Amino acid sequence: MVFNFRLFWRMTVRSFIRSGGTDGPLNRDRLTFLLFFYPLWGCLLLCGWIGLALDEIFFPAYRKQSVEKPLFIVSNFRSGSTFVQRTLARDKAVFSSMTTADIYLMPSITQRRILSLLAWVDRRLGHRGQNMLRRLDSLSLGQLKIHPFGIFDAEEDEHLMFYAWSTFLAGFAFPYLDELPPYQYFDTAIPRPDRQRMMAFYRACIQRHLYAGGGRYYLAKNPLSSARIQSLLEIFPDARIIYLVRNPLEMLPSTVSLFAYLWRLFSAPQERYPHCDKILAWTKYWYDHPLEVIDRQAPDRCMIVKYDDLIRSPDSVLRSVYRRFDYPQSHALEGLLRDAAEAARSHTSSHQYSYSAMGFTREQIVSEFAHIFERFGFSPSAPEEAPASEMLHPAYRE
Repeated sequence: MVFNFRLFWRMTVRSFIRSGGTDGPLNRDRLTFLLFFYPLWGCLLLCGWIGLALDEIFFPAYRKQSVEKPLFIVSNFRSGSTFVQRTLARDKAVFSSMTTADIYLMPSITQRRILSLLAWVDRRLGHRGQNMLRRLDSLSLGQLKIHPFGIFDAEEDEHLMFYAWSTFLAGFAFPYLDELPPYQYFDTAIPRPDRQRMMAFYRACIQRHLYAGGGRYYLAKNPLSSARIQSLLEIFPDARIIYLVRNPLEMLPSTVSLFAYLWRLFSAPQERYPHCDKILAWTKYWYDHPLEVIDRQAPDRCMIVKYDDLIRSPDSVLRSVYRRFDYPQSHALEGLLRDAAEAARSHTSSHQYSYSAMGFTREQIVSEFAHIFERFGFSPSAPEEAPASEMLHPAYRE
């Protein structure tokens, strides 16, 4: 069975019965979230799995759908992956990414066919339904302080793994890390049968997306794929990888800040910045493991990009992606690259962080990541206070 009922049950029990002394105590706000979550997610889960089951009856040919040269953007968190994905995803003649709606409202071909019919009716009525959704979107998902987030935006397809309840992301809504399998070390810590089960489900979701008319080359960005890059290369022998690497003095505290925000969004952590020691270990693995796999296994299918190069000259970097991996250049490409360069020049961040407030010192970070500083020539004297958010721009909302 794909869905991890055992893990889901354990997290549910911890939420309602054994939450005392954890980062997710059953206070009033937490109870409100849980009472909202279970009916909503139960409905989405039921509809999703019914749709997936109906696909096997009405659209079994999706299993033969080829996945030609999919492009996976891999990195640590807060390293520019959203910017790259949403820039390339705008080149719809070449690439296709899943949106939040694709992931949560219509993971199956059956659901997409039904919603396509409803969309056709809505167009005949003057887009009233779509306009209402966009207003609702801006008042809900649009308020999240992660990155520009909305139902029509290209998003991390890691969220598909909620349908299997087999993702590290579940640890933010259910902050009981001792219950969670070590998905943050996927390739080396998850038993092979479980890895194969999860990756087979992931591949089938991508095949459905392409079969339903998703486009020619599949495009995805997932920081958590840093932990499963080898599994990606195994199940997609034709895959291409962009690995983004950012100065650890900027990446680490920005990631700690992001994770703290997500834990506070769903629960009440005991510390302002929870699990800093664990995040340090995870991020080291998310540097070391992808680089080791790329160097050893697939240097010709991978492209390593420094974050500094990306923000300095995004048009040049992204143009080189097309050349390196032999993707066709559409008529819209040059305009998209000009927009990307302008977005990089005009971007400013409203978020600040201080890594000393998180219990880190400059010397500690430089020492822990010494090999990364040496390999990529990063400055060990980056300012202590710097923007925490990824490079983004409103133009890259779809």
